[in-house]
Amino acid sequence: MQAENKKSNIKTLSFGCRLNALESEKIKNMLAERMNTAIVVNTCAVTAEAERQSGQAVRKIARENPNAPIFATGCAATRNPELFTKIPNTAVISNADKMKLGAYIGQNIQIQQPKITNFNHVDTKLSKQFVRIQNGCNHNCAYCITRQLRGTAISFDYIDILADVQRAVCDGFSEIVLTGVDLASYVKKDGDQVCLISDLCKKLLLDVPGIKRLRLSSVDPAVPDIDNVIDLILNEPRMMPHLHFSMQSGSDTILKSMGRRHSAQRVRDLVARGMGKITFSWDIICGFPGETEELFNETLNLVREVKPIKIHAFPFSPRPGTPAADMQNQINRAVSKERVRIINDAANQNRAEFMHGQLEKTVQVLMEENNIARCPHDIDVKIAGESVPARTICNVIITNIENDCFVGQKC
Repeated sequence: MQAENKKSNIKTLSFGCRLNALESEKIKNMLAERMNTAIVVNTCAVTAEAERQSGQAVRKIARENPNAPIFATGCAATRNPELFTKIPNTAVISNADKMKLGAYIGQNIQIQQPKITNFNHVDTKLSKQFVRIQNGCNHNCAYCITRQLRGTAISFDYIDILADVQRAVCDGFSEIVLTGVDLASYVKKDGDQVCLISDLCKKLLLDVPGIKRLRLSSVDPAVPDIDNVIDLILNEPRMMPHLHFSMQSGSDTILKSMGRRHSAQRVRDLVARGMGKITFSWDIICGFPGETEELFNETLNLVREVKPIKIHAFPFSPRPGTPAADMQNQINRAVSKERVRIINDAANQNRAEFMHGQLEKTVQVLMEENNIARCPHDIDVKIAGESVPARTICNVIITNIENDCFVGQKC
């Protein structure tokens, strides 16, 4: 969950993905042109728990701020507007309208003297800037409700992406992270030319020399252009050597049942293409319907074989309205949670092995806050010694490992 609480009467709180957090920033700037006071909660519905937390947060904010207009938007507000409509002084804005000023201005919230009384959500000052390049998705994964809530895929125009990146560099951001709902599916036609995600990266690096680090958020390993992305990372020092795959499973049987478009072998090939110079992290759903112990072990064995250094593993959560919710052979929740633990243990072992291999090496890091930096492989680095300003890029020698974090000394 990301929160924003700058010195403004427009406050935002975002749940879920980085795309939500980025959209909240844009909504805040948009509303500031016409409103003095408002709270925007950008909700998430990726799981039933995320939806519940979103509703709980809006109710709490409304209780603590009885004189503040509140706008509930995002996926949970789109999927289940009734969860929010009875909350005092709260208007629901669908995903389709969330970036339209008129959708907010047109709401009938009658408050004489709007005032925010209590909003204690800390703003994390990021040293990297996220830039949206697309929205929506054209695929039909059996477990996912995002397409229903975000709509079909739309790739944004290069001129708009370029403007956002140039603005970020001018604002002092050294690292740009490209993000979207289905990032790897980016495709934009310009006459006879077709621009894919790898082409977009090349163009941005050429047109904005001030980009010091360029990183991609989660990508779909099924997209053929990921091969070109890996080649670009290997040959372009400004591309960060880490990719996050929306894997979901390492079993071809389960991947097919999920409606995913890649295979375990496809991932093996991509990792091999990285030649040990690129690290990977994955999303994994444990306990998808029909996942026998044997099929789970196929995922576990793949984790041990290709060694992703981080896994976001979570138990399957059936979402009403998706095919997976009605599938036979649903897995007991306790079994799913135990499989999450097993997968995480294996990933932690991979991560420890990788980290120990980095000791005594010199790496380039991006400083964040409190002398915590981020290495190219997306691992925290505690910098010993004098304070180093945020957004600084510097070289450090990795001297130790402490609590799943590197310890480094500035060169």
